[in-house]
Amino acid sequence: MQKEEILHIFPDFMRLTWEKVAEQADRLQEIRLRVNQPVTVLMDHTEYFLSESGELTDRESDARYSREKELEAVLAHVCRYSVYAFADEIRQGFMTIPGGHRIGVAGQVILENGEQVRNIKYIRYLNIRIAHEIKGVSEKALPYLYREGEVLNTLIISPPGCGKTTMLRDLVRSFSEGNIYGKGRNVGLVDERSEIAGSYLGIPQNDIGIRTDVMDACPKREGMMMLIRSMAPDILAVDELGDKEDIEAMHRAIRCGCRVLATIHGFSIEEVRAKAYMKPVMEEKVFDRYMLLGKKNNKCNIIGIYDRERNLCSNLQEFCC
Repeated sequence: MQKEEILHIFPDFMRLTWEKVAEQADRLQEIRLRVNQPVTVLMDHTEYFLSESGELTDRESDARYSREKELEAVLAHVCRYSVYAFADEIRQGFMTIPGGHRIGVAGQVILENGEQVRNIKYIRYLNIRIAHEIKGVSEKALPYLYREGEVLNTLIISPPGCGKTTMLRDLVRSFSEGNIYGKGRNVGLVDERSEIAGSYLGIPQNDIGIRTDVMDACPKREGMMMLIRSMAPDILAVDELGDKEDIEAMHRAIRCGCRVLATIHGFSIEEVRAKAYMKPVMEEKVFDRYMLLGKKNNKCNIIGIYDRERNLCSNLQEFCC
């Protein structure tokens, strides 16, 4: 990642302040701007404050504070000086910008009919999440996810912060491009939160393969059916199965002949099995493989890859930072 990519998040008059942080772009994870509060930077899983001189410090007393006008200037800049044009994204609480980076927003919510979010105004909080695409992290897992050249239905189980998104993205790319275990396949990706492809103006900013079609910012259950009807994917990829409706849509996809690659939050297969909406899936043995992610020594690891009987196929070493 080039430092210019980070600097271009900010308007011209602020870039000198962020010069030193941008030079460490590969280590940068998150920038938080809260009006009248210290600017914080997450780097290598450690929080720092930004000083007035652009240095990182662990002393709050030396921190630079976010000014209302500066925060408004950043928002206007990333919206290309037309916040109205980004109303749909803002309504969801985040925007995706060039490079696949995401900016979360918070402020005063305007409701429609007392229930649905119509807009967010007085945006006074920004969370700039820096995207890091790491290719090849799924390579060691691939031999366990194929049978006679065909992709197996796979569920990735992971606690937060253990590389779930990175792993899913790289598997989508590998299945789409093809590899020594199987030829390239048409992949339909439902990217509900624009995290996997990182699409900006409909164009993926991350490499998700030459045969991947993306339904961006679309709820999973609707997106899965839309892709099946319109794009006829061989493999359907979805992030974070979360309720009974997601599971029902996934079942319909499998009945249509699609292989499924999905993720879910969890610390173990047993924890996932205990979720009420997942019990039928586990009992029917819908998934051929379960990939469990976790951390050892502060590094992301594939703790184990298990078959449909939950027997261990392999445990692998660190795959990404």
